[in-house]
Amino acid sequence: MRKQFGKVLAEQQALQFRLADMATNLHASRLLVRQAASLLDAKDPAATTAAAMAKQFATDKCFDIVNNALQLLGGYGYLKEYPIERYLRDLRVHQILEGTNEIMRVIVSRKLLNEDLY
Repeated sequence: MRKQFGKVLAEQQALQFRLADMATNLHASRLLVRQAASLLDAKDPAATTAAAMAKQFATDKCFDIVNNALQLLGGYGYLKEYPIERYLRDLRVHQILEGTNEIMRVIVSRKLLNEDLY
């Protein structure tokens, strides 16, 4: 376990809260992606909007999660022996591939402004 100022980091409540938020955002991301996939499989007309929401939310939140993990690991997070450095690179690319997250927001907002979301 990593120590800072003579204390194990995991014993600090602020870190525990951060870990809880990271886990919650990861779980929410997975649920949104699974829902979008389910709608796509069902050929539901809401699938495109759900997929845009899922991509934007999941890549943004997971980038934040990995960035927080990198912060917690300190310099070790940049070493190739730890998967965090690859996750950070991969997530940044996924925020851009298949349409930037700004485009995903345009898709969602157009749906909201033109008709009911669901």
